[in-house]
Amino acid sequence: MYQAIVSPQESKFVAVRAGQQAAIQLPSAYYGELAEVADSDGVVPDWFGVAARQAWGIELAGRPIHDVLVVRAPSVLSVTYSRASWEINKGCNFSCEHCYLEQRPFAGLPLTDKLRLLDMLRDMGVIWFEITGGEPLIDQDFVPAYKRAHTAGMMVEILTNGSRLYRDDLLETFAVHRPHKITISMYGASPETADALTQTRGAFKSAYRGMVAAAGASLPVEVTLIITKHNVEELGEMRAMVRDLGLSFKEYGSISPTYTGKGSTLATQVPSMVGKSDIFQGCPAGHTSFHVDPHGFATMCKVGRDSPINLISEGPEGLLRLPGIADVQMLRTGGCSGCKISSTCRVCRPMARVYQEAKAPLSHYCQHGMKEET
Repeated sequence: MYQAIVSPQESKFVAVRAGQQAAIQLPSAYYGELAEVADSDGVVPDWFGVAARQAWGIELAGRPIHDVLVVRAPSVLSVTYSRASWEINKGCNFSCEHCYLEQRPFAGLPLTDKLRLLDMLRDMGVIWFEITGGEPLIDQDFVPAYKRAHTAGMMVEILTNGSRLYRDDLLETFAVHRPHKITISMYGASPETADALTQTRGAFKSAYRGMVAAAGASLPVEVTLIITKHNVEELGEMRAMVRDLGLSFKEYGSISPTYTGKGSTLATQVPSMVGKSDIFQGCPAGHTSFHVDPHGFATMCKVGRDSPINLISEGPEGLLRLPGIADVQMLRTGGCSGCKISSTCRVCRPMARVYQEAKAPLSHYCQHGMKEET
């Protein structure tokens, strides 16, 4: 299986390797040389071998290029995007209280259309690709869909609760087709806590078993500690458990309403975690990235789902409308019109609208509400 990907990315050319943060930016002439070598079934040139050794500590010079590199051609379509996320299925084996999906029906495209969708994304230039759900690893088509994306030369990140990661078929798939990252959500340090938050008996046992298996297989895993009222007292233990497995982690406590504007999830929020996010400094969603739901409808992102575009019926050309749709959703309307301190706001407009539709207290998302409480 290949060791690195060489690809156009918007107006640039990059070489990237799954599981590695370091990337190599290539002048167009160097990318052109690698494309010519790939067309002629040649070997990796010495200059790229030196760059790969410096960036990733691997030896590629002189090896048959098709054995170690995927050299992706520039998109010939009128629509190009470098990033996309995909809900392969909203179905989930957990029923988390804080989930931003109000409903989680187990439904989606048949495998033939899943593969067709992935081919579209490849052809329009998507290289950074996130597969999510629901719980993506319970989808019956996950393995063939994942292999299609990986073989196409995508840097695939999987967002999962980890409960299926111990399965041999998945571990074998990831050993051969290594993902760029597997992000596992962790919901507690004990069965009582995790099972309560996920409203699923055995959730802790299966998720922890998955983390242990992923760590044992040396997969590129990062754990997200989901902080809620159920588990905040176990936060120190959660950190220690992840460290003991040799895994990195980040912490997430900004519980949001569902993307359809229901506020029941906010009951799990830890008040001290509100307002800890960075200042919002703009977002390219809809311009350089987009989201696709289980039925092939594309929107600017997971939250801003207005005016969805059916990629299965319209094809990539439908995305020509997406930048305009995204720009409309980013306008500060409603309660945010004329805000004097919008330059230091911590939420994007689509997310603010979700909070407003949920009739959430201002203190959950707005500086005005935070000031009132101090």
